[in-house]
Amino acid sequence: MFLKYPIDVQNELLEYLLNTAKNTEVGKTYDFASIKTYREFADRIPITSYEENSAMIERSRHGESNIFWPSPIKWFAKSSGTTNAKSKFIPVSNESLVDCHYAASKDLLCMYLNNNEDAKLFVGKSLRLGGSKELYKENGTVFGDLSAILIDNMPFWAEYSSTPSNEISLMGDWEVKMQAIVNETINENVTSLLGVPSWMLVLLNNVIKTTGKDNLFDVWPNLEVYFHGGVSFDPYIEQYNKILPRDNFRYYETYNASEGFFAIQDRNANKELLLMLDYGIFYEFIPMDSYGNEAQKVIPLSDVEIGKNYAIVITTNAGLWRYKVGDTIRFTSITPHRIKVTGRTKHHINVFGEELIIENAESALKKASILSDCEIVEYTAAPIFMKDKEKGAHEWIIEFKKPPINFEVFSRELDKALMQVNSDYEAKRFNNLTLNAPTIHIGRDKLFYDWLKKRDKLGGQHKVPRLSNSRDFLNELLDLNK
Repeated sequence: MFLKYPIDVQNELLEYLLNTAKNTEVGKTYDFASIKTYREFADRIPITSYEENSAMIERSRHGESNIFWPSPIKWFAKSSGTTNAKSKFIPVSNESLVDCHYAASKDLLCMYLNNNEDAKLFVGKSLRLGGSKELYKENGTVFGDLSAILIDNMPFWAEYSSTPSNEISLMGDWEVKMQAIVNETINENVTSLLGVPSWMLVLLNNVIKTTGKDNLFDVWPNLEVYFHGGVSFDPYIEQYNKILPRDNFRYYETYNASEGFFAIQDRNANKELLLMLDYGIFYEFIPMDSYGNEAQKVIPLSDVEIGKNYAIVITTNAGLWRYKVGDTIRFTSITPHRIKVTGRTKHHINVFGEELIIENAESALKKASILSDCEIVEYTAAPIFMKDKEKGAHEWIIEFKKPPINFEVFSRELDKALMQVNSDYEAKRFNNLTLNAPTIHIGRDKLFYDWLKKRDKLGGQHKVPRLSNSRDFLNELLDLNK
């Protein structure tokens, strides 16, 4: 339905959300009952972030009901995000579980099976890699990683088609859990993989190490697809290709978060993601060229343009109203609405007007890696601020699985590639006008793993912050790299 009538579906959804929540505390505050048009909705309800919602969410966590959504909120997805050490507790309603997250899982399977008539997923099991936190009960509500909440609420029959068992999936100690997953799954007939690329790669390398096999097909001969999401796959693809050396092996990308399931790859070998418009989420977008400015614009789906970078704003069936997710996307098509995730609103470097985003960084790293014959495990970058008469620059720390043959060539090629993909960066680098050449450090083995472990962020949805206008992350990593 939404493929043919996307705007109608979104408008009807907004009407449903407003009508459903009209008698909640938020609904009465903004008089949802009298809102008849999108314009009234946009004019009356402010754009919010987690900070503006946190007080209401805390009340809900302590047992109050009917604050921002009428049905009881029992579950809260705990997420520290990647830019803030403070924990966030994202409300997960029964409606969002059933109509969003579980509906997306079914649609993902249907799309994959429709595109691949020879698929044999159900002759074996799906290896799922969830979060490393247990579910904690508090004040009658439950919080934990979203993946743990989803696993804990799956129908009983779903466990029979998945591995590892729920008991192991919900273990709290990531490093103990890792080996337990390996031990339980290596003797299963695994046909698909599901999880975040960075942590799944750690698991799969442990499988190869434990079994002594050359690649994963020697362990699981019927393995045919990896469903991945959470972080960009580009930095990891070469490493996956080495342990999954079959031309017909398939990768399917998803775009989901604690706040909802947003988009699914709906075609083989095409990284564009279909924006799912009927999961109880109403979408708005902020053009990044006005984001955070006094002249900031917020537009509905009907006004988006191909090629522009947007921050996502959502209104959901768990009671998030005009909420900034923190992600940025770019539309590649509007018939239907397909997108690519380009980064995070807080994860860019724009100290010198260069507007470097994650999409730029990963494209440039890929080019430099190919030309330098190296493989990257993780990276992060931050600015070197101007001091006295000294110009600014970018400073990187990169952990390699296979270091470049010539590090100077790699550094030069990365700088060149950044200029090719970002004209603002190129202008600032021209004749060292504002920016000097980047400073690049080689990270020691397991640097980023140890940094995440030190911050109690191993496994699950925890991610390495790629780019930042602050030097906080970079300085911590440099200290740990000594």
